[in-house]
Amino acid sequence: MSSEAFDAIVIGTGQSGPSLAVDLADAGQRVAIVERSHFGGTCVNNGCIPTKTLVASARVAHVVRRAAEFGIDVGGAVRADMQRIHARMKQISTASARGVEKWLGGTERVTVVRGHARFVSPREVKVGDRVLSAGRIFVNVGARAIVPAGFVGIGALTNVEMMDLAVLPEHLVVVGGSYVGLEFGQMFRRFGSRVTVIERGPRLIGREDEDVSASIRDLLVGEGIEVRTDAECLAGERRGDRIAVRVACDGVEQRVEGSHLLLAVGRRPNTDDLGVEQAGLAVDAHGHLQVGDDLRTNVPGIWATGDCNGRGAFTHTSYNDYEIVVDHVLGQGRRSVGDRHVCYGLFVDPPLGRIGMTEREARASGRRVLLGRRDMKNVGRARERSETHGFIKILVDADSEQILGAAVHGIEGDEVVHGLLDVMYAKASYRVVAESVAVHPTVSELLPTVLQSLEPLG
Repeated sequence: MSSEAFDAIVIGTGQSGPSLAVDLADAGQRVAIVERSHFGGTCVNNGCIPTKTLVASARVAHVVRRAAEFGIDVGGAVRADMQRIHARMKQISTASARGVEKWLGGTERVTVVRGHARFVSPREVKVGDRVLSAGRIFVNVGARAIVPAGFVGIGALTNVEMMDLAVLPEHLVVVGGSYVGLEFGQMFRRFGSRVTVIERGPRLIGREDEDVSASIRDLLVGEGIEVRTDAECLAGERRGDRIAVRVACDGVEQRVEGSHLLLAVGRRPNTDDLGVEQAGLAVDAHGHLQVGDDLRTNVPGIWATGDCNGRGAFTHTSYNDYEIVVDHVLGQGRRSVGDRHVCYGLFVDPPLGRIGMTEREARASGRRVLLGRRDMKNVGRARERSETHGFIKILVDADSEQILGAAVHGIEGDEVVHGLLDVMYAKASYRVVAESVAVHPTVSELLPTVLQSLEPLG
C-alpha cells in the first residue's frame, strides 16, 4: 500500500493542533490533520467551554436565590430548567467545534483526515485504509478520564457523559475531590441536586496549600454539599435504579448511594492505542510521551503537544505548546516550556486563581520568603457584591524581590492573578505592583495593599 506524502502530519484537533496546522500551511507546507471524533478536543466538547457555560447558569440560579439580600423580589421559587440549560451549553459548545472544523477545512494546503491515527513507522501513520507519511509529525492526542476497575460497567459518568446529562440528578455522588469533581459538584448543587463529594485523601484539592483547601471546603459545605475525606473508595455497584459507592472509612465499610455517580479521579493520555512502539517513542510510567523543553520527543521529527506530553494539563498550556513548537519549526527556536510559570483556575464560584509556587513549595525551596495576605471580607468590591468568601495570598522572594506565587480565592480571583503573573514574567520587583495606583473599587486595587504588608514566612 502506497502512502500519501505530506510535509507535516498533525494528529488531533485539540487546542494546539489546528493553530499549528494552519501556521505550517501558511508557510507553504502541505499538512494533513487527523481527527477521530470531535473537532476542538476536550476543551471545546467536554471540558472548558461547556462546563463553564454550565457554571454560568448555576451562578445565575445562585444569585437569583439570593436576590432578597440585594432588595430584589423575584416573586417565587427558583427552578433550574435542565433541558434549556443543556440546550444552551450544547449550542455554545457545538458552535465552537464547528468553527474549528470550518477553519481547517477552509485552509489552503490543509487536508482533514477523519479517523483514528496509529504510527506504523517513525514517519508514517495509518488512518483506516490510508497511510500518511511526513518528515514531521506532531502528536496532539489529548487525554481521557480514568475509570477505575471497580467502577466499570455500572453506569458511572465521566466529564464526557456529564455533557449529555439533560436531567437534574436527585443525588449526585462525586468520586474525586479535585478540580473537575468540585466544579460539577457545586454547579449541580446550585441547580438543585443533593451532592456528596468523596475524596480518598485527607482534604480536597490536595496539591494546594491547606488554607486554600479549607477555604474551598468551607465554601462547598456552606452551600449544602456533603464532603467526605479520608475515604478509600473500594468500588461502585448498581442497585436497581440507584448507584452506590462502597467506602472504607476508619476501617468500617459504608455505602453512599445516589441517583448518579460522577468519576473525577484523574486522566490518562490517549497514547495506549497510538502505535508508539512502531515509532520508537518513549513514554513514562503514566503513558505520557517524553519530551524536552522544546517539546521534541526522543524520535527526531516527532513532537508532542498538549495533555499527552505530561508538561501541562490545561488548555492554555496546550496553546503555549503550539507557540513553542511553531517557534522551533518556523521561527528562531528561543521559546521553551521551562520559561512558563504555573497558572490555572479552579472555577467554583467564587473561583480560585493560582500562579507560581504554593506556600508549601516556597517553604521547601530554601529561600527567604515574604508573605502577604488579606481576607476578601476586607475587600470593598467583595462587600459591595456580598461575596466575601476567601482570601488573597502572595509569596515574594525576600532577596530578589520577585513574586514567587499567589492564590486568590474569591470574587474575580481567576482574573486578579494575571496582574501578578505579568510581573512574574517580566522578572520585575514586587514593588512595581506595590507602588502602583489601581482602579477603585476593584479587587485588584488590594494587590498593592497586600504587597505593602509583607512579613517573613514563619
